[in-house]
Amino acid sequence: MPETKVKKSEDFNEWYNEIVELADLCDKRYPIKGMNIWRPYGWKLMNNVDRLIRDEMIKTNHEEVCFPLLIPESFFKKEEEHIEGFGKEVFWVTHAGINQLEERWLLRPTSETAMYPIFSLWIRSHTDLPLKTFQIVNTFRYETKQTRAFIRVREIHFFEAHTCHVDFEDAERQIKEDKEIAHRLLQKLCLPYVFSKRPEWDKFAGAYYTISIDVLMSSGRTLQIGSIHQYRDNFAKPYEISYETEKGAHAFCHQTTYGMSERLLGALVGVHGDNKGLIIPPEVAPLQVVIIPIIFKGKEKGVLEASETLHKKLLHEGIRSHIDDRETTPGNKYYDWELKGVPLRVEIGPKDVEKNELTMVRRDISKKKSVPLKDAEKAIQAELQALVQTIYANAEKLLNENMHSVLTAEEAKEKTGIVALPWCGNKDCALEIENVLEGNTLGEPIENAVCTDPCPVCGARAKTWMRFAKSY
Repeated sequence: MPETKVKKSEDFNEWYNEIVELADLCDKRYPIKGMNIWRPYGWKLMNNVDRLIRDEMIKTNHEEVCFPLLIPESFFKKEEEHIEGFGKEVFWVTHAGINQLEERWLLRPTSETAMYPIFSLWIRSHTDLPLKTFQIVNTFRYETKQTRAFIRVREIHFFEAHTCHVDFEDAERQIKEDKEIAHRLLQKLCLPYVFSKRPEWDKFAGAYYTISIDVLMSSGRTLQIGSIHQYRDNFAKPYEISYETEKGAHAFCHQTTYGMSERLLGALVGVHGDNKGLIIPPEVAPLQVVIIPIIFKGKEKGVLEASETLHKKLLHEGIRSHIDDRETTPGNKYYDWELKGVPLRVEIGPKDVEKNELTMVRRDISKKKSVPLKDAEKAIQAELQALVQTIYANAEKLLNENMHSVLTAEEAKEKTGIVALPWCGNKDCALEIENVLEGNTLGEPIENAVCTDPCPVCGARAKTWMRFAKSY
């Protein structure tokens, strides 16, 4: 079958750009750079990811809200560190028609400053806590670097959970739950990941600490797909989010956030895709099975009836199925659906009908397999599950083989992927390693981080391991 013009292993960036467009995920021709149009297939895929997120939020007693897009400048200015972190990235609204606004508004880069003045009105007593909310909205950041679909854009499809708690310990329990939510979600997307605690100079603006969630692309670069933030009462104090305790005293809430964006789609493309196109995990695939009737003149009826019968059975089993009865060659159909990453293709021709069989072709291995038409839906479900196991194992192998712990910068330069080095705790030493590796600091492992080897820069005894990688 035809393959992409650019091979994934030869030029990942060009391969990625080609796949995103050919598979009809988005259209980048909108006249504002970094604000792309979601095409129907890409939007279905994103909606399926959103569905998984909503399911997790409902399961963990989060309530969905939807706050306005615009934030008054006075709200934004209440948290100085947050302003400093986002000040250069915001889009400002200065006029309504021809009239200049008395106060500037900004398009939300994230929603702390929109939500927290309202949280201070919603929360009065300890009985109002914990408050667990989330929303799936668009955020806007003036990205000045080269844009790339789903990975670096100016209008971002974004999930964010915001919670308020009675104290630090309860907020820590929420952080633990967020990590469990992320694990369940990323298992379904077949995306192995690493949690890293970001260094102080690169944590989220206003956070007490930040945990990043990173995946490794086959290019050897990491992609941060999400983050979890512990705020303590850093936002509660300027926004006056307080509550009356059981003893009648007043205390400030402790807060957390957990966010992921459309970068999840970038990860699905970059981790699982190949030179024929996408490979989409069945859990989020817009179509899980495509049925291709192989039509010969005079034998159309039996083939179409068998195709329709199977289609109805699959729909009854909750499998997203489609019959491709377009008037074009089977080869063209194979190419189209392989490009779009449909997990399983089913072919039914006159000989299959005679034998009461169908032919299955899994997207990840392209090997044909005949199974009886009777109870074929069970064989199809098993094949979909086998695909999940294989693509997860492949992604896990990629990550594990490119995770390294070394003691010197010279050793690190010879490695690809994620490299951990001893770190003394000094920012300058970490930045020096960044310069040597021409990469980025990911952060400390959140488990098994103890290291007593010498820092490769200053020679002092290390306090922890620090991870570095080239990142998107």
